[in-house]
Amino acid sequence: MHRNAVVSRDDWFEAHRKHLEREKELTQFRDRIAAERRQLPWYKLRKDYVFESEAGPKRLAELFAGKSQLIVYHFMMTPGSDHRCEGCSFLADHIDGANQHLKHHDVSLVVVARAPLTEILPYKQRMGWKFDWVSSYASDFNFDLQVSFTDKQITAGETTYNFEKRPLRSKDLPGTSIFHRNECGDTFLTFMSRARGGDALIGAYHYLDMTPKGRAETGPYHGLMDWVRLHDEYQDKAKGLPDCCE
Repeated sequence: MHRNAVVSRDDWFEAHRKHLEREKELTQFRDRIAAERRQLPWYKLRKDYVFESEAGPKRLAELFAGKSQLIVYHFMMTPGSDHRCEGCSFLADHIDGANQHLKHHDVSLVVVARAPLTEILPYKQRMGWKFDWVSSYASDFNFDLQVSFTDKQITAGETTYNFEKRPLRSKDLPGTSIFHRNECGDTFLTFMSRARGGDALIGAYHYLDMTPKGRAETGPYHGLMDWVRLHDEYQDKAKGLPDCCE
């Protein structure tokens, strides 16, 4: 049963009108944070990376595909593992729609995983995704970007993720890295987003945040693992109305 007050139309209108100020504050705050993000210092890459793509080996510069901005989503897929990350897949389900527009706004978006391409492509086909997905299997890219960790690092507790040094058990974790390439061919790392920073890329969450039940992540994990499944693994079951509505 809901606990919200049920009021007259006039009272409803006035309460929502007042709340609109808070919504505007959030929008304006988000705009300020985005502006601050664009003013952060950049790091010039001195190292080149080669990736395995469907078209053959590609250097990092080639992932820009003629654009000046590159968004890389780091998908958790460890070489040889049968696990397919529900969280990464949930986010990846939102990429193709956005990419129809990003590629016309000087942005290239590429997904990178450490698994070899022979393990990536069957899963990509199964999910029906169209975005470019490459493997960093033969390079240090994931390790340098602090989304993959060696056995030695994990054993020693020398793992840094999301700008924090702390013990980790996972060999791979998700994240987004942003790059810029200038007219001289120099490549810069301009921003990194890790952990819950990926929420901003999941449109389904923003829909849920407007609903009465919200994200309803009230299970043992208190997160998306409570309900998100690979999109071809949901088992839809018709639910009847609760007794109070009969």
